Amino acid sequence: MLAWFSANARDLPWRRTRDPYAIWVSEIMLQQTQVKTVVPYWKRWMRELPTIEAVAKARLEKIHKLWEGLGYYTRARNLQKAAKQIVAQHDAHSKPRRRRGNESQTKKELETPSAFARLRRDKHVVSYKFPDNFDDVLALPGIGRYTGGAICSIAFNQPAPILDGNVIRVLTRVFGIGQNPREKKTNAYLWRLAEELVVHASANNSRTRTKDEDEERSACSHFNQSLMELGALVCTPRNPQCPVCPVKKLCVAFRENRAAELPNLGRRTATTTRRFIAFVIERNGKFLVRQRPAGVVNAHLWEFPNVEIGTRLSRPQAAVSEFSALRVTDPRSESVADVAAQLFGSSPTSINHLCTVKHSITRYRITLEAFRVQLGGRSSTTPKIFGTRRVRPSETGVWQSPAQMNRLAFTSAHKKLASAATDCILSGR
Repeated sequence: MLAWFSANARDLPWRRTRDPYAIWVSEIMLQQTQVKTVVPYWKRWMRELPTIEAVAKARLEKIHKLWEGLGYYTRARNLQKAAKQIVAQHDAHSKPRRRRGNESQTKKELETPSAFARLRRDKHVVSYKFPDNFDDVLALPGIGRYTGGAICSIAFNQPAPILDGNVIRVLTRVFGIGQNPREKKTNAYLWRLAEELVVHASANNSRTRTKDEDEERSACSHFNQSLMELGALVCTPRNPQCPVCPVKKLCVAFRENRAAELPNLGRRTATTTRRFIAFVIERNGKFLVRQRPAGVVNAHLWEFPNVEIGTRLSRPQAAVSEFSALRVTDPRSESVADVAAQLFGSSPTSINHLCTVKHSITRYRITLEAFRVQLGGRSSTTPKIFGTRRVRPSETGVWQSPAQMNRLAFTSAHKKLASAATDCILSGR
C-alpha cells in the first residue's frame, strides 16, 4: 500500500504540508464533499485565513462567505469555535512563541506547486498552537473520531485509525465482511481492523530501515492516506478497478466476485420530494433578502423570501381569479398568487417566472421555483417568515443592491437566484 500510494497519490495541495491546521481545514471541508469541489475552497480559505489566529478573529460573516457553496455550514462555525478554543487555551498558559517552520513558511510552501515526491522530503512543520495529543484534538468542536485520527496520523504520523466511507468500502471488500458496517458491532470491528493495520504499518516500517528516512517517519500518515486514496481511485462504489488493485491477491471480495455487493449498507433511505417558492422583489435597483435566524437549517445565511409548498397548495388554485389585477405571464405562476398575497399582505400585480433550481440535501430532493413579483397596495413588503416571534430586521427582510448581495453568504440555491436577479437588472428585463 505504501509503495502504491507513493506512485499513485494525487498531488493535492494539503499534501504538500504537514501543518496540522492546513490538514484540519482540508478534513473538515472534505466531510461529505468531493475533493474536486474542495480544492478551490481550501486554497481560498488558506489564502484569506492562513493561521489559527486568523480564523479565531474572523467575523462570522467572513467565515460563511468563504464557506459559501460547500453546504453543512455548521462545519465552518465549529471550525471557528475550535480555533477560538485553541487560542484561548494556549493564551491561558503561555504567550505565543513562534519557531522556524511556522505557518507563514507553510503558506509560501502551499502556493508552490510540487510533485508528490516532495511530500517525502518535507520537514515536519508543526502549527505552534495546534494540539498534538489525540484526546485534546478530539475535544475540539466539530472533530470526531475519524477527523481526529486523520489529523493525528497525517500531520503527526501517529498510529491513529481512520474509518470513513472509502476506508469502510476497502476493508469490507478486502476482508469479506458481509454485515452492515453501520451496525454497532460491525462498526466496532472495522475500527479495530483499521487500528491494527496502521499500528502494524508503523511497527513494520520502523523495523525495516529504508534509504529515505522521511518515508520511514511517514508510515502512519501515508498508510491511512493510502486506504482513503485506494477507495477514491480504485475500490470505487461502482465499477471498481480490481485488476489494478495493489491488494487484489488478498481481497476476499475479488476472489469471490462479491465486490458489487459490498459493503452491505442495507436498504437506502427513501427520498423525499420538497417544493419551495421564492419571490424576487426589486425596488430602485435593490432586492428584498432576509437572513436566516440561529437554530434553523442554514442558520445566519441569506436568501430571498420563500415558503415551502405542500401537495395541496402546489396545485393551481381556483382562487387565483380573485386577483383581478393579476397579469399571468407563465402558467406555472398560477399556483403562487395566493401564496404571495399571504406572505406579503398584498396582492401581486404581476408574476413572472425567473428560474427553477433543483438540488439535493441528504435524502431530500428539492425544487425551488423563483418568481419576480410586483406588489400592489400599500404593502411594507415585510415577509411573515418566522411566525409571530420577534426577529431582527435582517431576518424579516432588508433591501440590498447586487454589489451588497455579493458580499453576503447565500445558501447555494439562493446564490443562483441572486445571480439570475442581477442578470435581469443588467439586461433591463
